[in-house]
Amino acid sequence: MTNPVVAVLGTGTMGAGMVRSLRRAGIPVRMWNRAAEKAQALTDSGATAHASPAEAVAGADVVLTVLFDADAAIDVIRQASAPAGTTWLQCSTVGVEGSDRVVAVAAELDLVLVDCPVLGTRQPAEQGALVLLASGPEQPREQLAPVLDALGSKTLWLGEAGAGSRLKMACNAWLFMITAGAAQSIALARGLGVDPQHFLDAIEGGPLDTAYAHVKGAQMISGEHPVSFGLTGAGKDARLIRDALATAGVADRLDAAVLETMDAAADALGDPGAVDVSAVIAGLTRPS
Repeated sequence: MTNPVVAVLGTGTMGAGMVRSLRRAGIPVRMWNRAAEKAQALTDSGATAHASPAEAVAGADVVLTVLFDADAAIDVIRQASAPAGTTWLQCSTVGVEGSDRVVAVAAELDLVLVDCPVLGTRQPAEQGALVLLASGPEQPREQLAPVLDALGSKTLWLGEAGAGSRLKMACNAWLFMITAGAAQSIALARGLGVDPQHFLDAIEGGPLDTAYAHVKGAQMISGEHPVSFGLTGAGKDARLIRDALATAGVADRLDAAVLETMDAAADALGDPGAVDVSAVIAGLTRPS
């Protein structure tokens, strides 16, 4: 089977890594980004950069959107004017209400929607090691197989379109608990006069260990927060989780505490858009 031509709309932190993973697998890629220089920087991979979503989508078999939120994804897919019947692989984190709107827009535009948010950050995107939470019809699965294989280490097919976005809310809720928990333990150890590295040493190899805590914990200890999953995007996702909890009839006390801490960190930092979610530890520091 010939590899499909993929139009990637959005080449930010995640999209850039996805472009490179697709190209390593020999999949032709056409791309667009609102900040054109970000797409242009990826042309060394053999992907072609285009001036508009419609230009990028011309001749593509699959349109992959990886944008900030549902509003951005819907706006860009409308600009793209993809032909009826085109497969839309929607990888942005859009939440429950957002996924319902995406489903409605796909039906309106006669696109074949696969709702497919991903688990993973910059490095897994660059390595083709994402976990793909796919949901949608049976029809495009064979066409998408080489694309999903290039992007991820595992694909879960979850049922009708929208199920992927719903599971993403549960997964991100867990992710934020780990992140905030690590931040609290590191801040507490430091505040009690204990080397916070000893906290990570204590959990290493045990039943409470997780590689993620070590990655983010090292950043929290060093005070360096290079963006892999940006604090601004994490705050957006925490608000989507809050809405999902309300929809599900589940109390939002835990998410509310995490979101309050994220907002406190954002207020304490000069440019919250330029730091990773590990910078949430700044929200636990009392003003002097």
